[in-house]
Amino acid sequence: MEKKRIILVTDGDMAAKKAVEIAAINIGGRTISASAGNPTLLTGDEILELIKKAEHDPVIVMVDDRGYKGTGAGEQAMEIILNSDSVEVIGVLAVASNGKDCMKLNLSCSITKDGDVIEGVVDKYGNNVNKEETCGDTLGVLRDKKDLVIVGIGDPGKMDYNDELLKGSPITTKALQEILNRNS
Repeated sequence: MEKKRIILVTDGDMAAKKAVEIAAINIGGRTISASAGNPTLLTGDEILELIKKAEHDPVIVMVDDRGYKGTGAGEQAMEIILNSDSVEVIGVLAVASNGKDCMKLNLSCSITKDGDVIEGVVDKYGNNVNKEETCGDTLGVLRDKKDLVIVGIGDPGKMDYNDELLKGSPITTKALQEILNRNS
């Protein structure tokens, strides 16, 4: 049996959940909506069981630490999924936060609030910022993932109204599509 392709999103609040659900439909994927939460409520193993039942591909999974210092629930779940032999993680949407838990990540690219694909870093609002470090509270386990497609993005469903649900979450959709494009 072929492994399900997984895209992880490092946010799980209600706005992100709705935006990711819409964006997943836009790319023909399926969201594990139960993986949403601020913080993530399910364990990595519980999420893997839900992935097995998903009927579409790719499967989008949300993981969130809610700002927890250290390795929180979202990072623990993400690490289990990343290390599982039963799925193929093809990429991560690295959601930016407001200047906490900043680190140098090997971003493949970022998507600005205007939908531009850039080589730099974006902030929570989807603005191109002139710095090398990405800030986000559920990104620590990605530091050493050099072969993974990691796309930086602002707050899904928000970004100064450019990604709002009524518009079809176009920025989140573009970020998911960019991961698919870089894996084809």
